[in-house]
Amino acid sequence: MVVKTLMISVFIFILASSAWAGEASVEKLQGKCMTCHKRESPGLYNQWVNSKHAKRNVTCYGCHQAKKGEPDAFTHEGLLIATLVTPKDCGKCHDKQQDEVAKSHHAKAGSILDSLDNYLADVMVGRPAVTAGCESCHGVKVKIDPESPNKLSKASWPNSGIGRINPDGSEGACNACHSRHTFSKEQARRPENCGKCHLGPDHPQKEIYEESKHGIAYRNAKEKMNLDKDKWIVGVDYYQAPTCATCHMSATQKQKVTHDVGARISWNLRSPVSKPKKEAKAKRGRMMDVCRACHGKRFAEGFYRQFDGVVNLYDEKFAKPAKTIMSILKKNKSFKNQAKFSNEVEWIWWELWHHEGRRARHGASMMGPDYTWWHGMYEVGKHFYMKFIPAVRKLGDKEADAYIDRLFKTDWHKWYKASISETKMKLKSGEMTKMYEGLYAPPWERK
Repeated sequence: MVVKTLMISVFIFILASSAWAGEASVEKLQGKCMTCHKRESPGLYNQWVNSKHAKRNVTCYGCHQAKKGEPDAFTHEGLLIATLVTPKDCGKCHDKQQDEVAKSHHAKAGSILDSLDNYLADVMVGRPAVTAGCESCHGVKVKIDPESPNKLSKASWPNSGIGRINPDGSEGACNACHSRHTFSKEQARRPENCGKCHLGPDHPQKEIYEESKHGIAYRNAKEKMNLDKDKWIVGVDYYQAPTCATCHMSATQKQKVTHDVGARISWNLRSPVSKPKKEAKAKRGRMMDVCRACHGKRFAEGFYRQFDGVVNLYDEKFAKPAKTIMSILKKNKSFKNQAKFSNEVEWIWWELWHHEGRRARHGASMMGPDYTWWHGMYEVGKHFYMKFIPAVRKLGDKEADAYIDRLFKTDWHKWYKASISETKMKLKSGEMTKMYEGLYAPPWERK
């Protein structure tokens, strides 16, 4: 019995010694990561060594460790690793954030490239522009190249697009907002960070924010906003201005931080005709809570009334009629060339909703007057009446012409054939203002 017990003890000691030896070996190899990268890529090393990760002993291997059989795994200096760190990897420690990102619109941005948007880029323009342009923001389906030293194909790597589709099946890229290897909260809170993708003719949130009162206040006081602090509650830890993160993600006194950027958005303004978001009323309530950290209830309600008015005006007066006309033309095969974007009308309609209509709606959503009007509704109105309608008329589609004739007899469009004196009388009497009173309802109150 004593001999048997002794033999078991020796066996356990041998196993334990082997495990300790293995751990010591891994630790030694991990130490080699830092020694080598400090010499070979000092920028990368210094980003990490000054990060919160380093202070909490999160090392290179902790994030880059791979399992045998993973498509992007390769052996590097004695350790099995992957170059790509995915949301699934980050989720080992940040599981709540991973779940929120996975259900957000950000994570689906790579899938959008299968839509009409990407048809334009891939077919009409060409693949190199898509790779270096569209996919840099939207993300790409990362390809594996077995012949590559790190298994990643140059056709899809490097890429930090927000909706990147990763080899492990996860969607998204945490480092799109938290750049490697510092992974800074402060950077993610700054509006400049969002401006890499949210800018330009079709979604100029960066430019709109900069012209808004919010953006002006931020530039004046950003050094006082405690952007680097762990606790960052609007109205408590800072109050000078909101950033993109403030409104869409960060904590209030009633809400925790969320990585689902759509959790407070009540309208989908991306589509040709605006769509209420699922659970729009609840989502607006969350955003109103953010507003109320600095503004009164009446102020916030007034803003939303004006915002809804612009969205509904764009939809009802311009987008829905134009979309109906496009449906008639396609049904009747009135385009001489059936290829997409090979007809003048299609280009005008595309820019009407994808550029001008989006600018107007986003301008109103973020209190940017120039984008709401001059870059937005002014362009929508001008191009609807002076480009889109004349281009449709040239096609000679009788059904479309009849629809336009009926449309121009309705109150909103009568001005087109009215005399100046008639229009002035309507303006003076207030009739023109009354015509639009029904447009100010929130999305859940409209049919």
